Amino acid sequence: MILPYVQDPSRLRGLYVYDFGEWTAVGYTAEEIAILLDDETYRDGKIYKIHRATPDGQMELRGISPARFNLESGMFFYRSELEPARSDFEQLRTAAEKTQPPCRVFLHLADRAADGPQRYLTALIFPAEYEDEIGRWLTVIAFNGGDLAEGGVSHVTNYNEQEKTLLERQQLWNRPAITSRSPDEVLAGVRQAVQR
Repeated sequence: MILPYVQDPSRLRGLYVYDFGEWTAVGYTAEEIAILLDDETYRDGKIYKIHRATPDGQMELRGISPARFNLESGMFFYRSELEPARSDFEQLRTAAEKTQPPCRVFLHLADRAADGPQRYLTALIFPAEYEDEIGRWLTVIAFNGGDLAEGGVSHVTNYNEQEKTLLERQQLWNRPAITSRSPDEVLAGVRQAVQR
């Protein structure tokens, strides 16, 4: 894969590279990658996330499985008592108003009606490709909820299959720094080496 020259590559950190096979393009958002994956002509490309970029044009990339763009991941914070769990929920909700999460996030407070230290949980559910960014966000907002914490794609599957009562729920929104383009715009510009 040959990457095109990018002036000021640090501005592309967190965006994606798409290797179409015959050519490569840099600077896609996650939503734009999903558009390419949905298109029969381009769905077989390889995806890389730009993690670091240096002033001399070098980029540190990490390969991403196309399947990750169809998955949800999550962070789950367990408590044995309702009030500390409700406090975790409120802390995340309030923090998201001041410091937006990196992507759309579903926030749940649930009662699993099971005795023991994991009866109540506060759940953050988000697109799987944002796991690293959610981890950074939780660090920035200094969240340290739960007596026990777990996370990952398989935990979302388990959570969705569990019997539980949702006590509260909220969707947390973000305003992305870079707005995604429409499907028509993305598909019309696939031959542009630098998308932004």
